[in-house]
Amino acid sequence: MKTVDAIKTLCDLDRDGRAVFTVAELRSIFSERSGNTFTAGLRRLVAQGILKRAAHGVYVNALSRGPRARRNEEVAIRLRSGEYSYVSLESALSEFGVISQIPVGRTTMMTTGRSGEIHSIYGTLDFTHTARSVRDILSSTLVIKGRPLRFARVETALRDLRQVGRNLDLVDMDVYREILEEQAAAGGSAG
Repeated sequence: MKTVDAIKTLCDLDRDGRAVFTVAELRSIFSERSGNTFTAGLRRLVAQGILKRAAHGVYVNALSRGPRARRNEEVAIRLRSGEYSYVSLESALSEFGVISQIPVGRTTMMTTGRSGEIHSIYGTLDFTHTARSVRDILSSTLVIKGRPLRFARVETALRDLRQVGRNLDLVDMDVYREILEEQAAAGGSAG
């Protein structure tokens, strides 16, 4: 893969909103004759600062002009490709204001895939396995514009926190009840 051609291809993909790739996706994008040629080209693009290794097997277009605010979620999607994952637990509860501490550099998620803690250039991705059905996940999470991952409803995030046995000491139940009351008054449904 020639550097100039790689940059052009990555810029075209960036215009389509794609800046995060698995190795398999890159192999498909930059189809080379042999695995060694592809591997050498990938190393060259990383050395030149065109691609950055975000996590094991996941790369980011370093030249991307797209929004970077949720890159950690895009990386999470690639790491658990083919699975359902959503932001929940402490990360969601913090965004709702139900816990006062913000998990700095950590995104907590539920996933139908494997549990695990993965360190990326965007912070730690904390995956916790759930056996919930896809139907339940879809009905108890939200799609928020600009967010790559689905987002737990406040009651879902608390349910998940209890289910996995995480610390509930930081949960402000008064704020939680206020949010539920506001949702009910606005016609929102509990999940």
